[in-house]
Amino acid sequence: MPTARDPAAELQRALLSRLKLRQLSLLQAIDRHRTLGRVAAEMQLSQPAITKALHEVEDIFGSTLFERTSRGLVPTAAGEAVLRYARRWLAELEATARVLTSLEAGRAGRLRLGFTQQVPQQLMSAALTHLLDRTPRISVMAREGTTDELVASLIARELDCAIGRSYDGDATGLVQEAIHEQEPCLVVGAKNVRRLSRGPLDWARLAQLDWILPPPNTPMRRTYNAIFVGAGVQPPLPILETTSIRSIETALRQEPNAITIFARDVVAGMEGAGHLAALPHRLSWKLPPVSFFTLKELEAHPTVQSLRAAVVETARRMKRAAG
Repeated sequence: MPTARDPAAELQRALLSRLKLRQLSLLQAIDRHRTLGRVAAEMQLSQPAITKALHEVEDIFGSTLFERTSRGLVPTAAGEAVLRYARRWLAELEATARVLTSLEAGRAGRLRLGFTQQVPQQLMSAALTHLLDRTPRISVMAREGTTDELVASLIARELDCAIGRSYDGDATGLVQEAIHEQEPCLVVGAKNVRRLSRGPLDWARLAQLDWILPPPNTPMRRTYNAIFVGAGVQPPLPILETTSIRSIETALRQEPNAITIFARDVVAGMEGAGHLAALPHRLSWKLPPVSFFTLKELEAHPTVQSLRAAVVETARRMKRAAG
């Protein structure tokens, strides 16, 4: 009596028995360059050899992974799915190699940590001090980015944990915990603060100033747009879109009508230089909370757990100090 076929199980067996890591690297190179000639030059092989290798990979997966277009080789839907997992597998392989290298050098391991630029200095210092002062020592890789970028890096297994704004998107396997609330404030160049402080809080008037805002489609940009809309005002067209603190500081110092929104505890650490200042207006809303992120598969790891505990305790002390 014939048995029912299970195509997924058959494909899994083919992948386990035939797929090689260098073939995943080949797919990434094709996606990066989009022409076989450039891939051949990078991998120091002939173009016919690259073509043959691609056909072999497509035979293993039983699907066409790239199609030729006027824009070069473009991934098909199957190709996008395979590339998504290829990036994850290769990122895991690189992480494993670096952990082993750290162990061979006498370290206790390696942790990859992300920050957004408006994480309070106290939280950043607490995290790095906790990791760098451990005995035995571990290797630390730190990266800055927007919350969306950090979450994407977590999902791609390029980071182990991160500290940033709460994430409102859909990310399977992501674990986030709100640890610190921040009050927003309007920030301008210090030499312009008296002039721009005149009068009551008026969002229609503020919208006419030269705004510095985060890039489009980031959590904070969506938050700020919602504030203007809630006040019955069209969100302003910014003169500068960035998350770079240095770029923001430079624009605030140079542009007489430049304005942005910062967390008050972040501004407090920057006002001492005398280049920028907060307007006296109190805003009636809170910023999305600073959160600690990791993956479900990593949240029980001892290093991640101890880091989370250190950061949470620092956040509690900051709250007590703020009264």
